[in-house]
Parts: sequence; structure tokens; C-alpha cells
Amino acid sequence: MKGPRRRATTTGGRRSIETRRTAVVALGGNALAPSDERSTIADQFRHTRQSLAPVVDLVAEGWNVCVVHGNGPQVGDELLRNELARAEVIPLPLGVLVAATAGWIGYMIQQSLENAMRHAGCQGDVVTVITQVLVSRDDPALRDPTKFIGHELSLERAEELRAEGSVVKPDGRGRLRRVVGSPRPIAVHEVGVIRSLVERGTVVVACGGGGAPVYLDERLGWEGVDAVVDKDLAAAVLARDLGAALLLVLTDVDAVYTHWRTPAQRALAHLTAAEAEALDRDGAFGEGSMAPKVRSAIDFVRRTGGRAIITSLARGQAAIRGAAGTTLTAD
Repeated sequence: MKGPRRRATTTGGRRSIETRRTAVVALGGNALAPSDERSTIADQFRHTRQSLAPVVDLVAEGWNVCVVHGNGPQVGDELLRNELARAEVIPLPLGVLVAATAGWIGYMIQQSLENAMRHAGCQGDVVTVITQVLVSRDDPALRDPTKFIGHELSLERAEELRAEGSVVKPDGRGRLRRVVGSPRPIAVHEVGVIRSLVERGTVVVACGGGGAPVYLDERLGWEGVDAVVDKDLAAAVLARDLGAALLLVLTDVDAVYTHWRTPAQRALAHLTAAEAEALDRDGAFGEGSMAPKVRSAIDFVRRTGGRAIITSLARGQAAIRGAAGTTLTAD
């Protein structure tokens, strides 16, 4: 179901509501806590403020906006805090920690975005919705962990975690990191609430950390899963069900590349879904990095006919205008 399209006009410093398109912006957890630094909460607030210019631009141009954020570094840190404190307090399971990080990261984005919008002369509300995402309890990804979380581990710490039953693998940059299950998102449980807010012009922060994964038990009802859903795949599902016209994926690379990190690397300005799918089959995109972003974009444009853009935070504003990043469209 497509939400109403609304065009914003300005009268006496206020925007009147007519019809407006909807954009879903996927913001990486690494954008708020870069992998090369041990970010304090003050650092993460600073990075959050620096990341929101493309979102403010969309709001100022009259778009309805929903922001989805990752939590890879943050939920890894929360696991570590639980492990260090387990002699004193009972640790929380991974699914609960996903919801916890969605709350405090949402708070950072919500507060920073309200301030940025006010500074830019944009009126409107911002709200965070703690979101549950439906997955299959039988998803093979739960038995074959692929989702990297947390920061780089020392060899000694990696061996300790392996001895405790955790999975540790080298990521695309050769850093040892914890890996957890990442089931495919099927639907967003709170999509009706989110749609209602977005259609009223409220900027919504939703599917934080990809959303807390849940399944429907025939006897008990909704039950949580100890896993982390990929936020780009969750953003594509949410954008699809909101009838969004734009999916903007902001990451730490300015575009999608072929032959990444080789002398032959080349940025791709435009891809059709079929071209992107063929490249993905040939292994052109990193499994733990760019591949999920490209797959989410393919799924979105094919289901909606909308436009998906993958670019870096620094190029987000230019990418919206078609001057940067990689744009994916339907075949």
C-alpha cells in the first residue's frame, strides 16, 4: 500500500501539507561508532549530528522520512558489558540487547534530528518506535552465523569467546570479530503504526538495529529470537510496505564498486536490478559488507518500482540530487 504523496509549500515560515513522497534512510551503525575508534557516548552523539544532513535535506524538500539505523558496534559492546558484569548481574540475551540499543541509539538520533531540523527552519515531530521484525524460527542463517558485530578482538579474547561457544571470524578487512545469526526479515510487525505516523509528517526512527527479531509461536504468541537482523534488509522490507519512492542507504563507501580494493576498482553510477543481481551472483560484492545493501536495493526496486541509492554519509546530499553514489532502478 502506497502512502500519500505530499508536496510541501512554505507560507510565513511554515510548511503546508499537500502530497508528499516517502523516503526510507538506512544509516549504518558504523557511521555512529566508526570501527577505527573506541567511541564514547559523546563521540557517538557527535557522529550522529554529523550524519543527519541528508535526512534534514529530505525533510526540507517535502519528503516524509523514516530512518532505520544499524547497531553492529553498539550491540557488540553491550554483549561485552554483559559478559564483564555477569558475576554481579544476570546477562541479557542478544534479542533484548537489540531492543535496548534501538532505544538509546534512537534517542540520540531523535534528539539530534530535532535540533538539526529546528536549526534548518523545518517544523515537525520526531519519534522512535521500538520495532519487532518477523523472521522464521527455522531460518538456516540462525545455524550459520554471518553477521559481524562489535569491534575488533584480540587473538586472546577471540580464543576465549570460541571456548565459550561464540563464533569468531575475520571480517572483510581481516579483523577478528564476533559473528551471530542474521535471519532474513519477512515483515515489520509495527508497520501500521509507523505508516500512520509517517503519513502525518512525523519523522520516524524505526527498525533500529534491524529490529528485534521475533516469530509467532502457535501457543505462546510472539517470541523473541537471539539474533541480529541486517538493517539494510529490514529497511528494504519497511520501504516496500510503506510504498516508499526512495531507499537511501548511507554507508562508509561512496558508491558500489566492482573489483573493490584492487587496482581495477571502478565505481558504478547506475545499475538495473538485473545487472546488480548478475554481479552479485559472480561474487562482486563483499558478503559481510556491500552484498546485503545491494540485495536490499534489488528487492526494493523490483517490488516497488522506486529508486534506491547507495552512497557514503558525506555524499548523501549530492546523491539525492543524482550527483553521487550508485542508483539502482528496476529492470
